[in-house]
Amino acid sequence: MTGVKWLVLGIFFLIILSLASAMLHLVHDYKGESRRMVRALSIRIGLSIALFIVLWASWKMGLIEPRGVGG
Repeated sequence: MTGVKWLVLGIFFLIILSLASAMLHLVHDYKGESRRMVRALSIRIGLSIALFIVLWASWKMGLIEPRGVGG
């Protein structure tokens, strides 16, 4: 796998981890403090935007090529 593919997989894994963290803070919110959940969801949004930018920039530089479903 190329470096771009590892980077995309890493960012995707961090997005899933942040989403799980937000769910954990939602379920175990003892003090009524939702700041941790909001922070985790904000991180997820930032990572999603970063993933989109990495994919777009990689495509523009020719590092990755879009393919069809069966390709």
